[in-house]
Order: sequence, then C-alpha cells, then structure tokens
Amino acid sequence: MANQTSSTGGSNKGMGDVRRDVQNAAGNVADKARDTATGVADKARDMASNVTDRARDAASTAADTAREWASTAGQRAEGALGAVGSGMSSLAGTVRESMPHEGMMGSASDYVAGALESGGRYLQQEGFRGMADDMAGMIRRNPIPALLVGIGLGYLIARSTSRS
Repeated sequence: MANQTSSTGGSNKGMGDVRRDVQNAAGNVADKARDTATGVADKARDMASNVTDRARDAASTAADTAREWASTAGQRAEGALGAVGSGMSSLAGTVRESMPHEGMMGSASDYVAGALESGGRYLQQEGFRGMADDMAGMIRRNPIPALLVGIGLGYLIARSTSRS
C-alpha cells in the first residue's frame, strides 16, 4: 500500500508529499502576507513623512507671514509716530504765529510752542525704540518712583475695569 490513488486525478502522492505541499503553500502565504505588511508599513511611513514635511512647510510659511506682518505693522507705527511728531512741530508753528508775542500770554504761548516743537522733534528722531530706551533708563535711575507709578496705574486700571 505504498502508493495510494487519489480520488481527484489518479496521481500517486503519499501523506508526506501532501504535508510538504501544504507546508510550502502555508510558507508562501506567510511570505506574501509579510511582504504585503512590509509594503503597507513602508507606504504608511512615507505618508507620515510627507504629512510631517507638509506640516513643517505650512508652519514655516505661517511664521514667515507673521514676521512680515509684524515688520509691516512696526514700519507703519514708526511712520505714524513720525507723522505725529511732524504734526506737533507744525502745531508749534501755528501757535507761535497766532498767539500774542508780548506779555504773560506771549511767554505762555512761546513756552507751549517750544514744548510742542521739542516733543515733535523727539518723536521724529527717536521713534518707539528710542522712547523705550529712554523709559528703561529712567526706570533704572529712579526705581522706587517708577514702582509707585506702576502700582498707581495698576490701581486705576483695576478700578476702571471693575466698574464696567
């Protein structure tokens, strides 16, 4: 009984041959599944990398846009500050021309015009950076009065917002 006949086609295969064929088929299926899983993992890794790159590019673009807007806003603010300074200087000229030149009113108008002209020139020349540097220097020279002013302003702001 060494050779048994199969009912499917009359070929002679032993149990060992069938077992080997099943094991080979199972091995082939496992290899294909492993290859498919590796391919899916590679595709997922590539997609994750692409998503990360796109997110990084979008964040970089957003940061560049924000930097440009901030720069533009700073330039506009400096321009507006220069315009205020110019307006103050122009107002000083108007005060000098239209107010009396003699007596107490004349000296008061001259003082106001001088202060307006000086303030306008300061705003035009220094800008926000110069104002911030001057403020920091004043706080360093006078820390206790600056602290008291800060407390007072905080108190006033707190009172004005609590009423609303």
